[in-house]
Amino acid sequence: MFRPTIVIAGATGFIGRWFIERFHQEYNIIALSRGRMLPEPGYDKAEWRQVELYSLTSTEAALAGADYAIYLVHSMQPTTRLHQGDFEDTDLLLADNFGRAAKANGLKQILFMGGLLPEYDSVDELSRHLRSRWEVEQTLGEAGVPVTTLRAGIIVGAGGSSFTIIRKLVERLPALICPSWCQSATQPVELDDALKMMKYALGRKDFFGRTFDIGGPGPTNYMSMIQTVADLLGKKRIVRPVKIFSPGLSKMWVALFTDTSQALVSPLIESLKHDLVCQPNELLDAFPERTDFQDAARRALFGKDQLSPLPKRETRVQKEKNTVRSVQRLPNPGGHTATYVARIYQRWLPAFFHTLINVKSEDNVLVFSFLGVGLLQLEFIPGRSDEDRQLFYINGGNLVKREDYGWLEFRRVLNGEYVISAVHEYAPSLPWYIYTQTQARAHAFVMNQFGKYLAGK
Repeated sequence: MFRPTIVIAGATGFIGRWFIERFHQEYNIIALSRGRMLPEPGYDKAEWRQVELYSLTSTEAALAGADYAIYLVHSMQPTTRLHQGDFEDTDLLLADNFGRAAKANGLKQILFMGGLLPEYDSVDELSRHLRSRWEVEQTLGEAGVPVTTLRAGIIVGAGGSSFTIIRKLVERLPALICPSWCQSATQPVELDDALKMMKYALGRKDFFGRTFDIGGPGPTNYMSMIQTVADLLGKKRIVRPVKIFSPGLSKMWVALFTDTSQALVSPLIESLKHDLVCQPNELLDAFPERTDFQDAARRALFGKDQLSPLPKRETRVQKEKNTVRSVQRLPNPGGHTATYVARIYQRWLPAFFHTLINVKSEDNVLVFSFLGVGLLQLEFIPGRSDEDRQLFYINGGNLVKREDYGWLEFRRVLNGEYVISAVHEYAPSLPWYIYTQTQARAHAFVMNQFGKYLAGK
């Protein structure tokens, strides 16, 4: 019997691991991990492949042989010592890489787990996190592979980060004062229901290029969920509402009392300024008997299902301790190609510095110099470039410590509305403290000014 091959980006996360656990006998699963998983005798639930999703070449190799893809990546933790850039811009870059790699490998479908969205007139009304999820939806499919998006709120299951936050708050606080974000409507979905809907949507051609909200049988709110978990745990807790929103204070106390980073807590709280409930759709109609929150929470708290341990991961050996990644989103109201933006940047930079910086171009090599001293040397790579992406290797200059890796790129994204400028794996020659206080800040300032210039083109 033919078994489709599914590649999962975000396979070490909550949903990815449970998908492998539930369906490894029905699919050939390629699980992607940033670190290399060591082969273990008897482990046959997935083929683990190491990938660097920031690299298009690495991502293309990792997707080889797959029929379908599941994309579960939310803003990845920095893999370099210094990461300049917002999570929204990083997510755009990663999604663009993945969509391109899926196209290059002839994949039939990308299944993306996004976030429930409220009713809105403009995406600018959304929280940063929800707007980023919407942008990833759009970006994944720009290369031409059909995308099916399942939009979910909190997914209730053992090991889920949002449910774990609720449980820890109940266990650790005798009284919970719930600000207004705890009272916004939301529609949680039980883990197994979400996994079944993912499986149902995979390979279904009439779902290609479409979006579906997924959730349980009805809406609730975080205050009610907190009280339900307290009752299930047999904890007498005082749960009282207040009308203030207080996002800043909420982030601090939730992170403090649940041992959770504010980077994870912040998107959750910011998004709950909206009511997030499902719109009726045929995917929900196909699963009329969905689990309510009380039963879902009981199973997450007391259920016997457990995840198998992941294979051991090889200790990551970084090629250089002090490396930099810098990702900036630039406005592109003119809808210019990446080729145009890369070329105009080379002309704009010397003018911005009033000829102190000279740019010499010859045989696809650009040399940036200051008063005759070479600063950076960039080699244009035409074989990995096109109108939507311009790639340069950083392979020389006095500001470079190592010349065997590091690259600069310009990406045209979101149908040309923006251009992403990104530097990856750059190893500066300056002492680290001096670099962070000088060159790093200068780069961020220069790209901000170039963005303002590009906005007027």
